[in-house]
Amino acid sequence: MESLFASECAGLRRRLLAFCLIALLCGSGAAAASASSPTVVVLGDSLSAAYNMATDDGWVALLSERLDDDATVINAAISGETTAGAVSRLPALLDTHQPDVVIIALGGNDGLRGYSLGDVRANLVDMITASHTAGAAVVLAGVRLPSNYGSAFIERFLGVYEDVAKEYDVAFVPRILDGVAEDETLMQADGIHPNEAAQPRILENIWTALRPLLEGGGATAERD
Repeated sequence: MESLFASECAGLRRRLLAFCLIALLCGSGAAAASASSPTVVVLGDSLSAAYNMATDDGWVALLSERLDDDATVINAAISGETTAGAVSRLPALLDTHQPDVVIIALGGNDGLRGYSLGDVRANLVDMITASHTAGAAVVLAGVRLPSNYGSAFIERFLGVYEDVAKEYDVAFVPRILDGVAEDETLMQADGIHPNEAAQPRILENIWTALRPLLEGGGATAERD
């Protein structure tokens, strides 16, 4: 009888050990999958904050839907945001989310308020540098101002983004509203903000630059 009891106990111990081992392996696999899944932070203004529409209709939500479980997308865009405001918010975002990619889609409000191009450039550089230092790749999206600002200033404004992207070797979207701003049917009544129908096109503009980072390993830089 004692021998039978001892045998049953030994069998129970073996089953418990096997169960714990399986649970441990499954947990490790889930942790590894989670660790390999990149995080994308979108640092933007009303163009990325789903202005005057449901949040789920905005291009950032569409990006999250497209990536599904393959990545985590954090929408840190705020309507009315400037490059200076984003510079002050970025350190906390980097510390909290430890992103693999930071999408910078800012500057429109700077231009509309007449901020100096030098300040805009310096702020973009600060955000790129901080992101790189934190181990994140960067996508920089250019913003085009309304036509009443004059073609010369508009080209100088866009030139800031192009020069910064080239100098700091970051993925570049020349115009976040490419194919949108020219089409009145894709814009809200104010002529500045895109509507719901425009969001898939904006996503494609961003996706062209973002996809290679996610698929080519550029979104997994070593962290300090």
